[in-house]
Amino acid sequence: MDNEVKMTNEERRRYARHIILPEIGEEGQRDLKQAKVLVVGAGGLGCPVLQYLTAAGIGAIGVIDFDRVDESNLQRQVLYTTEDVGKHKAAVAKEKLEKQNPYIQLTAYREQLTIKNVLDIISAYDIVVDGSDNFATRYLVNDACVMLNKVLVFGSIFKFEGQLSVFNYKGGATYRCLYPEPPAEGDVPNCAETGVIGVLPGIVGTLMANEVIKIVTHVGEVLSGKLLTFDALTMRFNTFTIHTNLANKDIKELIDYDSFCGTQKEISAEELKEKIKHKEDFQLVDVREQSEYEIKNIGGILIPLNELEKKLNKLNKEKEIIVHCASGARSKKAIAILKEHGFTKAFNLKNGLLDF
Repeated sequence: MDNEVKMTNEERRRYARHIILPEIGEEGQRDLKQAKVLVVGAGGLGCPVLQYLTAAGIGAIGVIDFDRVDESNLQRQVLYTTEDVGKHKAAVAKEKLEKQNPYIQLTAYREQLTIKNVLDIISAYDIVVDGSDNFATRYLVNDACVMLNKVLVFGSIFKFEGQLSVFNYKGGATYRCLYPEPPAEGDVPNCAETGVIGVLPGIVGTLMANEVIKIVTHVGEVLSGKLLTFDALTMRFNTFTIHTNLANKDIKELIDYDSFCGTQKEISAEELKEKIKHKEDFQLVDVREQSEYEIKNIGGILIPLNELEKKLNKLNKEKEIIVHCASGARSKKAIAILKEHGFTKAFNLKNGLLDF
């Protein structure tokens, strides 16, 4: 880092407890001020990461998340309040973090991370923190970090268990060294399907922020080439060695990660509204029952889920197809059926009509 970066007396007072640590001192605090960190996901893990990195004085923090605050998030995503329900997470996070620390620069990306924008966004940062909740995004972020030679701090949670590691650090292991292949779809359910104890992302997210601070200030032993696991029920930590496979560093291009991970492609209510507004050419399919359709509908073709296989001739494989139901559960099953019959351009409407 460039230690010529200036600090004000106000900043020295704010970060006094860092500065009096011999391992950090003012030099380390200047390093923190000059650091640029991108946080992928402003959810359970992203919230504590963002709060502690903001408090620590990381000079430039980016946060990318296209999701909105849901009431079910409030049990663990402590950056948000009841008044924030329905608002964009990235925008709310930026607004609140700017109040927490006015001496840093915050950038909110209210969009989904894709192969089209990931390299441009990540290239502006020194370190990437992955707090995403799906395998497609994790592989995308890993591969982009390998291509751009960026350090990646990774964390994940499941029910009562957490994982943490640092990838691509000084030639160390990557995410693909730990998980060469993604699990089969459905083998690892998400929090919405299995639940998660509220404090767990706080514990793991704080540990992730700690790794970032260690990397920037060059103190301690970075969790590179190791996987730290935590069990909240037994309060046990375990560390496992990750062996580096040099072949995983030879990544030349990004791929279709949804196909690679066997995951369904999703579209948000906001994105669908934009498509409708601009009169884009796609097929909208409602897989609810007739009685539900009559109570509330947003147009499109009504094909109840139990009739879908019999009425595939009504759909055009060459067109983009967006499938929805009441909450997203039945439409996921519909997407699976369409994939089996060769429909490669089918998207599931995330959360169904709940966001309309």
